[in-house]
Amino acid sequence: MARYNTWQNRSLYTAAAGLSEADCQSDRGAFWHSIQGTLSHLMWGDLTWLSRFDGGPGAQGSGKASDRAYDWAALMAERPDLDARIMAWAEAVPGEDLTGDLTWYSGFLGRDVSKPKGLCVIQFFNHQTHHRGQVHAMLTAAGARPDDTDLQFMPEDLPPWP
Repeated sequence: MARYNTWQNRSLYTAAAGLSEADCQSDRGAFWHSIQGTLSHLMWGDLTWLSRFDGGPGAQGSGKASDRAYDWAALMAERPDLDARIMAWAEAVPGEDLTGDLTWYSGFLGRDVSKPKGLCVIQFFNHQTHHRGQVHAMLTAAGARPDDTDLQFMPEDLPPWP
C-alpha cells in the first residue's frame, strides 16, 4: 500500500501540475473544498498518522484547518519526501509493531483514543485512498488526466515525480 500511495500521488500531482493555480484552488464542492485543499489535508493526515507510527515529525496546526496547512509549492516540495518516508517505514516495520494498541490525543475528538495498531495502519492507507479518489474526480472534472487507479496496473518501476 505504501508503493501504491507513492504511485497514485505521483499520478495526481503530475495531472494537477498541468492545471492553473486557480483550477487547483477552486472550490469544487468536496469536503476539503479544492484539489489543493484536499491534497493539503491528505499531507497533514499522512504526517499525523506516520508520526504516530515512526516517532518522526508530525503535522503542524489543527486538523480542522488542514486544508490550508500547505500551499502548492510546499505540497510539490514535500510530498516526494513524505512518500519516501512512508515507503521506508513500511519496508522496515516489524510485524510485532503492528500488534497491541496505539494511544494518541485526537484533536478532532478532543480526547485520548486507543485503537489496535493494525487497524490504525489500515486507516492510514484507507484515508489516503478515500481522499485521492476525491482528488482524482476533481482533476478529471477540471480536464486533467490522472493515471488508472487499479492495483494491477501499478508499474514495477515507479515513474519520477513531476
